[in-house]
Amino acid sequence: MFTGIVTDIGEIISFKPVAQGQLHRLRIACSYDQTTIADGASIANNGVCLTVVASGVADGKTWFDVDAAAETLALTTAKHWKLGTKLNLERALKIGDELGGHIVAGHADGIATIMSREDLPDMARFELSTTRELARFIATKGSITLDGVSLTVNSVEDTTFSVLIIPHTLEVTTIGGWKAGSEVNIEVDLMARYAARLTEMN
Repeated sequence: MFTGIVTDIGEIISFKPVAQGQLHRLRIACSYDQTTIADGASIANNGVCLTVVASGVADGKTWFDVDAAAETLALTTAKHWKLGTKLNLERALKIGDELGGHIVAGHADGIATIMSREDLPDMARFELSTTRELARFIATKGSITLDGVSLTVNSVEDTTFSVLIIPHTLEVTTIGGWKAGSEVNIEVDLMARYAARLTEMN
């Protein structure tokens, strides 16, 4: 489990398609202490929970390897990742950690497309669209995870929604580089999903 509070920005430094392109082995550079990264650990990469299969240090920089499987490549923006791609990183939640965002599974539900970006004094407003299936879980003032970042929904209209980003978030995540036409990973709020399911059953 995660909270959607990004703790580092990683960079893909090695990219190797394997298994007839059905699996991508990625090496990601980061600033985490390598001694704290165990094989089998879960790290969210742009909101996608991936399992560490190896880690080490090269040129004074920590790296870890993960495999992005066929389903991840089909359902998320991982299909667009390449050498040099920057990724929002978050380590798995530990018992006793501060829950600064909201409960995030790290299982991206799909993709949202950035429709527009409006730069405001000290903030940025993004309007995004997603599928009707996912839009039914998005509500004004509710929580949403975009590229691994826990955000509050500002407004919703049909399949379009908006978020306002504060300066700190623009600085410490990859959101500062978002632009119209880009795709981002979306994970809807777990509570919204359960509420919708209960409504369906009743």
